[in-house]
Amino acid sequence: MQLRYAFRLYPDAAGEPFPSAGQLSKELITRAKQTVERAWLGEVSAVVLQQSLRDVEGAYRNFFASLKGTRKGARVGSPRFKSRKDSRQPIRFTANARWSITDNGWLNLPKIGEAKVKWSRSLPTAPTSVTVIKDAAGRYFASFVIDTDPAADAMAVPDTDQMVGIDLGLTHFAVLSDGRKIDFPRFLRRAEKKLKRAQRDLSRKQKGSQNRTKARLKVARPHAQVADARREFHHQLSTKLIRENQAIGVEDLAVKGLARTRLAKSVYDAGWAQFVNMLEYKAVRYGRTLVKIGRYEPTSQVCSACGFKDGPKPLDVREWTCAACGAVHDRDHNAAKNVRTAAGPAVSACGAQVRPGSVPAQRDEAGSHGFTPEPRAAQRHSNESEGQNPRASA
Repeated sequence: MQLRYAFRLYPDAAGEPFPSAGQLSKELITRAKQTVERAWLGEVSAVVLQQSLRDVEGAYRNFFASLKGTRKGARVGSPRFKSRKDSRQPIRFTANARWSITDNGWLNLPKIGEAKVKWSRSLPTAPTSVTVIKDAAGRYFASFVIDTDPAADAMAVPDTDQMVGIDLGLTHFAVLSDGRKIDFPRFLRRAEKKLKRAQRDLSRKQKGSQNRTKARLKVARPHAQVADARREFHHQLSTKLIRENQAIGVEDLAVKGLARTRLAKSVYDAGWAQFVNMLEYKAVRYGRTLVKIGRYEPTSQVCSACGFKDGPKPLDVREWTCAACGAVHDRDHNAAKNVRTAAGPAVSACGAQVRPGSVPAQRDEAGSHGFTPEPRAAQRHSNESEGQNPRASA
């Protein structure tokens, strides 16, 4: 609603200057609170409203920079209104919002109160901001931003002289150049029966009814469990590879193109892009080297023993013999060896970094902490009625 009001104030076609966050704050927060229609804005923290305006400002600046060609990366479209079907709702509290973590481990948020937290890990340093997220399954998470020492992160993982090439696929999730094969868990495929039943129940509920809301949650929860299991698998495998190898080579796959084929469901179930992104930022954080091989590199056509190019092969050919040297190759293992060979020139002889990219840290790696958004007073009343000490359960 606030974004629509901003668009009326500053239409792009009028040629007016780009409004700053201060101007938007005066019009959409300070003055809006004085009206009857938007008096409810005073019920939430002003910092949350300010951060939403900064997000809009950043989105428009990226859009205009993309139009001018001054922004690197893929072209960015114009900001759009949030879909009503998007059930993910985040809010961000910065340091000046006066939020805090209590001595007994509760999270104290302005105009919300203290909420009990189930910590997944301890925070190494004092956080600078917290983002509270409600996902489609109705779960609440708190994601903290902390400052870390790059030198300490690099020292946490000892140097090694190992290098590995990775061939990502669907028969096996990953085949390594040293011969190891990582099975493809197929998280979505295993949950399809349960999801099919829940989706069928949802389609039979009347739109706008409470029963449809309950049925929607029954569909969202299995999807959330699948996404969590896939993310955990990617984290464990990527961390293991980063710890074991000084340099890693991986193919730059055309995921969008593969997703338009009959393999779309399996491609999305594998989550190759998420896995490679984890390798990228972990390599930068821990002083490793990640080299992406071009998607047009003929890794499946070249013999890794003699370098002879034997031509393209259909996907059903899983093993082949080189016509030049007679070597028998496993298709995926041979491709992984070629990826490692192609990545070799980008790594020095000692395995040190020579051209690491600048990749921002991801929120998932910093740690997300699920908590129950229940006021402390209500939780204490519930525990006292059961004869429990509310502070002992923190």
